[in-house]
Amino acid sequence: MKYLLLVHHNEDTFNKITEVKRKEMLEESIQLCHRLDGKRQYVHASPLQPESTGIVVRVRNGKATVTDGPFAETKEQLAGYFLIEAQDRDDAVRIAKLIPGARIGTVEVRPLREITGLPGEAKQP
Repeated sequence: MKYLLLVHHNEDTFNKITEVKRKEMLEESIQLCHRLDGKRQYVHASPLQPESTGIVVRVRNGKATVTDGPFAETKEQLAGYFLIEAQDRDDAVRIAKLIPGARIGTVEVRPLREITGLPGEAKQP
């Protein structure tokens, strides 16, 4: 089953960490991705640009509203994600504990819904 591990942290706190430590955390995340790939559990992962670069799109009653980020006043912002294959919830939680961002923020573990008909899927006979 696929799980999305959403990494949240406080951008101000993250920016106060030394550049050396941030690079170490990134390298640790990359190494984790390689370990997961070796176990066929890695699907995709990426850090996100700062929240201020985001744009929010809403459509209500046929009218679109586009707002520059940030879109919410929160203590923690979405910082990145890992999309993984896990045997079950416990396996996904075990992997989430290995993410360096969990040490400075939180990692939300969310199972993906299985749906058919998406591009790139093998066609069912």
